[in-house]
Amino acid sequence: MPFVSTTEMLRKAQRGGYAVGAFNCENMEMAQAIVEAAVRLHAPVILQTTPSTVRYASLAMYRAMVATLAQDALVPVAMHLDHGDSPELARQAMEAGYTSVMIDGSHHVLEENIAITRSVVEMAQARGGIPVEAELGRVGGKEDDLEAGEGGYTDPSEAETFARETGAASLAVGIGTAHGFYAGTPVLDVPRLARIRAKVEIPLVLHGASGLSDEDVRACIREGICKVNFATELRAAYSQGVKDCLAENPKVYDPKVYGKVARARVTDLVMERMQVCGCAEKA
Repeated sequence: MPFVSTTEMLRKAQRGGYAVGAFNCENMEMAQAIVEAAVRLHAPVILQTTPSTVRYASLAMYRAMVATLAQDALVPVAMHLDHGDSPELARQAMEAGYTSVMIDGSHHVLEENIAITRSVVEMAQARGGIPVEAELGRVGGKEDDLEAGEGGYTDPSEAETFARETGAASLAVGIGTAHGFYAGTPVLDVPRLARIRAKVEIPLVLHGASGLSDEDVRACIREGICKVNFATELRAAYSQGVKDCLAENPKVYDPKVYGKVARARVTDLVMERMQVCGCAEKA
């Protein structure tokens, strides 16, 4: 089917008490793997690209690739700009045909974050109401080319103000997660989600899920998370698949050979994560 917006996808998840998996894709094989997993589980899915990914190719390239896969998928597929680092990039993604964008103003003070986010929301409304994800309360670790440090927790009262004044469609919140793999065992402030949920009505998003236990993810979903982002562990699974294939047969030189192995690894991982999110059979 054609691309869909994330608006109804996330609202349906919110009503149903599950989360939609959002998976970062770096190349054709990863995109194929993610959509294949969604089809097998009859699950809605969001494919994402970060600023460094679209610099590697282009917004148009990734959009065309995923749109081709979505056309034959028979499950809802959305195309999302993850961690958009400027209003200009968000605009370009909208014009390229992305059905959802994120503007990450979490590195700015609250007033500046509100202003930046509101400007992108207004831009999106002028283009038919494309949903905008925002972030409040920095998620730690390293995301894309940006070092986020230790991260910060989202204040529930600030979240209420932020949602009201920006008009964002969804909100990524800080509860102790971090981008990349965790050096130790993460300690999440899950009760904070309940307090945020009591203050805002829009769907909440969990970043930094790679490396979290299944129970941590499920606990966050129970407290209102409607979208869960996975990136680092998909890259690791793909890369390990390539390494294993070449280690087993060093004479392989055809990219299709090790690409198939890596693609299968990502499909298996995405299916596991979708099961944890509870979105199987929700398409």
